[in-house]
Amino acid sequence: MLKLFKRRTPRRVVVFGLDCAPPAVLFQKSSEQHPLGLKDRLPNLSKLIDEGIHGPLSSSIPCITVPAWSCMLSGKDPGTLGFYGFRNRADHSYDRMMIATASAVHEPRLWDILGAAGRTSLVVGVPQTYPVQPMNGCLISSFLTPSTERQYTHPNDLRYEIDRVLDGRPYDLDVAEFRTEDKDYLLRQIYEMTEKRFAVIRHLLREKPWDFFISVEIGLDRIHHGMWKFWDTQHPKHEPGNAYQEAIPSYYQYLDQQIGALLDTLDDNTVVLVVSDHGAKRMEGGFAINEWLRQEGLLVLKEEPRYEGLVPFEKVEVDWEKTTAWGSGGYYGRVFMNVAGREPLGAVPARDYEAVRNELKARIEAIQDDQGRPMGSVAFKPEEVYRRIRTPQ
Repeated sequence: MLKLFKRRTPRRVVVFGLDCAPPAVLFQKSSEQHPLGLKDRLPNLSKLIDEGIHGPLSSSIPCITVPAWSCMLSGKDPGTLGFYGFRNRADHSYDRMMIATASAVHEPRLWDILGAAGRTSLVVGVPQTYPVQPMNGCLISSFLTPSTERQYTHPNDLRYEIDRVLDGRPYDLDVAEFRTEDKDYLLRQIYEMTEKRFAVIRHLLREKPWDFFISVEIGLDRIHHGMWKFWDTQHPKHEPGNAYQEAIPSYYQYLDQQIGALLDTLDDNTVVLVVSDHGAKRMEGGFAINEWLRQEGLLVLKEEPRYEGLVPFEKVEVDWEKTTAWGSGGYYGRVFMNVAGREPLGAVPARDYEAVRNELKARIEAIQDDQGRPMGSVAFKPEEVYRRIRTPQ
């Protein structure tokens, strides 16, 4: 007897990226042990958690937006990709830095791999997608795009389709001045941006062919940066009973509703993932790595800063011939050694490189806070955490 087998319809994949989403907020219900847990207030995300597989995953080192999203989508670590943050050394000079745009990504990302196999992708808001590059499908770039006056979509005509979907309202790549003290203005921006993005996403999923879809919502990152102290009762600047206590939970609920509406349109042959690049927590203080290096005698200035308070590194004059190391980075500290024969005025002899580096690592990890308590700082040597290390030329 001849038995006919019907070929299975290829499965499709949907990825919801929530930039800056802490696992503890999504995975835990609110309790005395987990005061920031929101799982019991997010029915759609909770259903995915309860009926699927979930757990905390390690992010990239460093765990910030760039390079984390490109690491996730290429399967390569920052050393292999050759960038470690938004700004990276362009060469071995002291002042030339480059911005890690899409042009810095030389490894294929998931939609590139799928496109080579004939599959179609929809990509919305993923960092490091500007300048826009050709791909098999549709792409809308991210908050790292200068403005929508530039080409921010592929194909370029998609921008006019977006205009029609939004009835002429401008598409928002990001919110302006997310560190503003005008919190009502910030919240309006975040909600308007998110509402527009999901309207466009619904249109794309409904009208375009696709095998793989991914979006990254940057609004969560922006509301965390701007509103965390109002929510977290343990934050040093928290004021009980403030008017914005529910701002962050309410936005999570709004995102949950938007995601739920999209889930209702998907069939059972679709795999759904919810992912994040890094988490968030309250800021209890700051550490100026270059000031510490200066106090340790490892970074020497030609004269004392002429300004009071925090002084940008670019505003001081460094005596490079007497300087061992200097740092760069916003939410992490990349420390560069000033090596003779490599940097223009290198002070560390090449033969002493490893010994000096070991001492520097030990001193960083022994740093204490202003109360004399160990800070728990961890310093990584690149070869300890990366398979390959691409360095500036």
